[in-house]
Amino acid sequence: MEVVIASYRRGSNDQNPHQVIVRFPSYEEACKAVGKRLVYEDEKGNKYIGKVLRPHGKGGAAIAVFKPNLPGQALGKVAKLE
Repeated sequence: MEVVIASYRRGSNDQNPHQVIVRFPSYEEACKAVGKRLVYEDEKGNKYIGKVLRPHGKGGAAIAVFKPNLPGQALGKVAKLE
């Protein structure tokens, strides 16, 4: 399954570059994906591996953690769920 990387997780005063919000088609699919791996590959072939932590709201979004942090160019792109 492919998901869209929506944005970094943000607060009122800061943003967390190691946590991102990813968009799933539905809330149920976001709940089923908790604990699974996400892989983002950029144009140069670098792979970034992350893990889905928990759902974020009821609209089909989830919070994922990547190590190393995702670059800003990844926002709006597609990651693959394994």
